[in-house]
Amino acid sequence: ISVSHLAFILLFGLWLPCCLTQTTPSNSATPTPSPSPSPQPQTEKLKVRLAGYPRKHNEGRIELFYKGEWGTICDDDFSLANANVLCRQLGFVSATGWTHSAKYGKGQGKIWLDNVQCGGGEKSIELCKSRGWGNSDCTHDEDAGVVCKDERIPGFVDSNVIDAHVDENKIEEVRLRPVVAMAKKKMPITEGVVEVKYKDGWAQICDIGWTIKNTRVVCGMLGFPHERKVNKNFYKLYLERQKNYFHIHSVACLGTEVHLAACPLEFSKPNATSACTGGMPAVVSCMPGPLFMQNSGLKKKLKISSNVRLKGGSRVGEGRVEVLKDNEWGTVCDDRWNLQSASVVCRELGFGSAKEALTGGRLGQGMGPIYMNEVKCVGQERSIWNCPFKNITMEDCQHMEDAAVRCNIPYMGLENTIRITGGRTRYEGRVEVLSLDSNGTQSWGLICGESWTTKEAMVACRQLGLGYANQGLQETWYWDSSNVTEMVMSGVKCTGSEMSLSQCQHHKTVSCQKAAAKFAAGVICSETASDLVLNASLVQQTVYIEDRPLHMLYCAAEEDCLSKSAAKANWPYGHRRLLRFSSQIHNIGRADFKPKAGRHSWVWHACHGHYHSMDIFTHYDLLNANGTKVAEGHKASFCLEDTDCQEGVSKRYECANFGDQGITVGCWDLYRHDIDCQWIDITDVKPGNYILQVVINPNYEVAESDFTNNAMKCNCKYDGHRIWLHNCHIGDAFSEEAERRFEKYPGQLNNRIS
Repeated sequence: ISVSHLAFILLFGLWLPCCLTQTTPSNSATPTPSPSPSPQPQTEKLKVRLAGYPRKHNEGRIELFYKGEWGTICDDDFSLANANVLCRQLGFVSATGWTHSAKYGKGQGKIWLDNVQCGGGEKSIELCKSRGWGNSDCTHDEDAGVVCKDERIPGFVDSNVIDAHVDENKIEEVRLRPVVAMAKKKMPITEGVVEVKYKDGWAQICDIGWTIKNTRVVCGMLGFPHERKVNKNFYKLYLERQKNYFHIHSVACLGTEVHLAACPLEFSKPNATSACTGGMPAVVSCMPGPLFMQNSGLKKKLKISSNVRLKGGSRVGEGRVEVLKDNEWGTVCDDRWNLQSASVVCRELGFGSAKEALTGGRLGQGMGPIYMNEVKCVGQERSIWNCPFKNITMEDCQHMEDAAVRCNIPYMGLENTIRITGGRTRYEGRVEVLSLDSNGTQSWGLICGESWTTKEAMVACRQLGLGYANQGLQETWYWDSSNVTEMVMSGVKCTGSEMSLSQCQHHKTVSCQKAAAKFAAGVICSETASDLVLNASLVQQTVYIEDRPLHMLYCAAEEDCLSKSAAKANWPYGHRRLLRFSSQIHNIGRADFKPKAGRHSWVWHACHGHYHSMDIFTHYDLLNANGTKVAEGHKASFCLEDTDCQEGVSKRYECANFGDQGITVGCWDLYRHDIDCQWIDITDVKPGNYILQVVINPNYEVAESDFTNNAMKCNCKYDGHRIWLHNCHIGDAFSEEAERRFEKYPGQLNNRIS
């Protein structure tokens, strides 16, 4: 950097904040006292949230929780620097703007801060200069808001979505205390005395006037979709012998609330904790969803919805909401999306009520149709399809507004049987699992690193509640920190959707070639992951056949892009018949897709003049009726880059000049039909009906939030001269029934044109 350049930056840096700070006129006539840093920052972490309407998850009125109550910030002297500090406190990387004059509606209660002036680098808004807590000359007409860049700080845990208007002074924690000895051992706990956290212990609720609606709310918040009647006489005998503390003696839920604290409650008078004359402690029995059932006989009875699903979530019971219509899956737009509608989705999928109703494509954007908008469930409906909603027109909504949910799920204690150690952060380390030896004593042990892949790592990270797996590691000598050395598990093979490693296949007895501790399995987990999807309709629109002369295919042959018989051809005379099409690969996830290999190991291809960052990025195959490959092509190593992006997203990756490779969230990489290797060599293929299949990231080399949408398939009809593709779709876009029909495409059985 030159000296003059540096001087300019310094000068500009000093000048810019003063130009940004005076953006709204101060409405006060009284002279402003010179701002000083806020009084002593409070010891507990300052809570910040976004509120107001209409807003997205990354913008809204700023509210601060100080001295036990929520309040706002006045817009006088507000600046982008202030917004940057607040957005980072909310878990976003930075701010893109801020708002004045109560754009998101007027707040209530205190106006906590006024004339706030941050440099922009502060860790918390309380470290910036201001008039001091509670000292302001503003009204709520001047409440400030922020617009944050929709990108989360990696590993940031607190969520800024506070939609459940729960009065925190009432009750937060609720549990079921099992009474029968057998029930205490089994997870999840589905029946018992309802207890609420009170002072340092737990208190009971008097059951006089208790209804099934109250039970429904308690079951929902504990992760259970349904409630059952309970045998009160059995409990009465047992509970009369115990001393009870009744903290609450009247509950009147409607049954649609997502938390007991949202129901009308009457609390006992101080010192009168034992009055429940003629009643007993409330007892509740819940019915778990199929995922959490021990008894497989009951599982069959409990059907979960087949026309609603969750996609792209890192934890069980969370994801983007997708609904099935006319045999094709689509998404739901987030206008009016709230906890009641989200709870209907959660319950129909076998979870409890909703913990969060997420807007703005928070759990990744979908592809394909958007079916519903302004969903207005009451909360009692059996399915989201029974709720009132508006049909969608493309002007109304885009996938940036896809609705998502986080559901309450039963506590299973799965995270207590696994841990990771030795990493630099809590998101990485060597995996250690709890095992029982022959004497029945518990001890921690290692997992053999052989055959440990991203799929197994996905399950370990999910079990720990740490999100997705960035990588599964087969050797972990650099994390040698604990004294655990024994291998207790090997041959672990997961589908990737299991809730814990114990649900995956593994060897009955441990067999590990490299049994030393340094070859134990490890993981690097991440809150977010990429998600690549191919634009299926573009493949269908751009397909054609080209007979390309061999003298134009030397480069392609060198890159192994022709079928094996090309080696026997009479070069440079003759031609190869190529099935060509464009492919556009979108990243609809929540993290950039980057090659696993560092730049030092990328391979230069002089013929095409770029670096290859991945060995195998995509398979292109032509399959016959019984699934056998009749021709294959592959984009060997890719030069990954952002060809184009959706509105408001800027490109980050470009292959030219040894640039960074990857695909940014919200962008796509386009491989045009006319570039080398963007084809399948079908010179040896006879006329007939086939399936064209394209699979991205086939070896799961790079982490994605969803691997089920990595394949694309089309029906393909070839008459020896021309080719037709139809029914092109992503692997998980159709209903199961439509997928079966697709596989049994007529005429595919005899390979003759029907």
